[in-house]
Amino acid sequence: MINTKAVKYAVFLVAVLSFGAVSAHAANEYGFVNVALVFDKYQKTVDNDKSLQEAGKKKEKDRDALVSEIRQLKDELVLLTDDAKAKKQENLDGKIRELQEFDQAAKEELGNTRRDAIQGIFKDIDDVVQATGKRKGLSFVFNERALLYHDEKFDITDEVLTELNTAYAKAAKKA
Repeated sequence: MINTKAVKYAVFLVAVLSFGAVSAHAANEYGFVNVALVFDKYQKTVDNDKSLQEAGKKKEKDRDALVSEIRQLKDELVLLTDDAKAKKQENLDGKIRELQEFDQAAKEELGNTRRDAIQGIFKDIDDVVQATGKRKGLSFVFNERALLYHDEKFDITDEVLTELNTAYAKAAKKA
């Protein structure tokens, strides 16, 4: 019938394997980071936002100067004779094209600058998360947005943010 020795061995084996799985699970450490919060509060993000706003304002001033020239040409056009109007109209059309090209180039330049800055910031964040995870012996670090539930004791957001801002401040002093 049933071999009691085999049953005892099977129960023992299941118990050992279960204990091993529980022990392995307990050895794993987890952490999570609120990446959006880190991104927003990272001083490099704040500085890049200011820089982009200043560049945008400068582009806006340059654009306003072109618009002012176009308005002036339009005002002058009304007062001219037909022969003179044709030449002024060419100048006006050229300025309008210049404005359109300026708008497109400015939008592209600011977009590229912003994209490059964001890529650099996310690389910084990723590098610090990796280093923090390794230093703390974590098996996994998750983005908080991907979690439906989490215990705050696994939150390493503040640690990551502090390390990022400290490293950024040191780099800024050297520059």
